[in-house]
Amino acid sequence: MAREQVGQAKFQVPGGQATPAPPVGTSLGRYGVNLGQFVQQFNDKTREFNGMPIPVVVTVYNDRTFEFICKSPPAAALLKKAAGLAKGSGTPNTKKVGKVSREQIDDICNQKMADLNARDLEHARRMIEGTARSMGLEVTE
Repeated sequence: MAREQVGQAKFQVPGGQATPAPPVGTSLGRYGVNLGQFVQQFNDKTREFNGMPIPVVVTVYNDRTFEFICKSPPAAALLKKAAGLAKGSGTPNTKKVGKVSREQIDDICNQKMADLNARDLEHARRMIEGTARSMGLEVTE
């Protein structure tokens, strides 16, 4: 008998630091998934990200089994890490809080390319640069 998909949950959890508390518990608890098993598998798979938020898509089946796909970290989190900031600017058009180089932008593009809706590296670079500008970061050559 084939497994039937019961539901799908999407949420962000710090890499390697998931717990059965919200958002994991509230998203997966209604499907009857073994939260401890999910947390263990997720933490093992994302240990190298060490606290960076990781988007995850969990597919739950009728026999209470699950599969999950980890996406790449959000561009804003990667830009904050590259610039060494705790948070972006509250007024990005007037107050600049840091700088990122073109090489750092290219590294972020290569890391996120699978999850971006971009046709090539130049298009992806423009998307990431736009995110950087909206955070109050200057893009330098």
